[in-house]
Amino acid sequence: MRQKREKQVRKPKIITVRAAPGDRRRGLVSIGPLVFPAALGRSGISSRKREGDGATPLSMMRLISGFTRSTPPATRLPLISTRSDMLWCDAPGHASYNRLVRAPFAASHEKMMRDDGLYNVCLVMNWNITSRKRNGGSAIFFHLIRGHYEPTEGCIAVSPQTMRRLLPLMETGTIVRVVG
Repeated sequence: MRQKREKQVRKPKIITVRAAPGDRRRGLVSIGPLVFPAALGRSGISSRKREGDGATPLSMMRLISGFTRSTPPATRLPLISTRSDMLWCDAPGHASYNRLVRAPFAASHEKMMRDDGLYNVCLVMNWNITSRKRNGGSAIFFHLIRGHYEPTEGCIAVSPQTMRRLLPLMETGTIVRVVG
């Protein structure tokens, strides 16, 4: 007798992010048994994320894609090479709010090719992207740290070594779950 083959559905991987004890601007990133230090937004984690508040959103976000300035590391997440004309619109009133745009661009924006190296590996999560809400927060990325885990503007940041360990475990649809 012939057995029916059921289509195997893969469960998405989950990366959990929580505030570190004693400092709401520092975090712990875990996937399975692995736990790494991270930087969070200067205002900690918030369930009421707003543009410019410096908070990391309390949310479940999916990884979509990313950018890299060097040879793409091993990952199943689609990464594109960053170019100097790549910008990210953070102007709430603009039609391209929370989207990748090209220079020249007059509205408020962030450069994707930063001088400080924060976006040498920059992963895009689906925060306020699939259904954008004006002032809902933009450019919420998973990127590299500044200094010794200095707070971000609302992103999640890890060391280059940690990013190299995490990237092979990531793919489109990996969930980044930020908990309180």
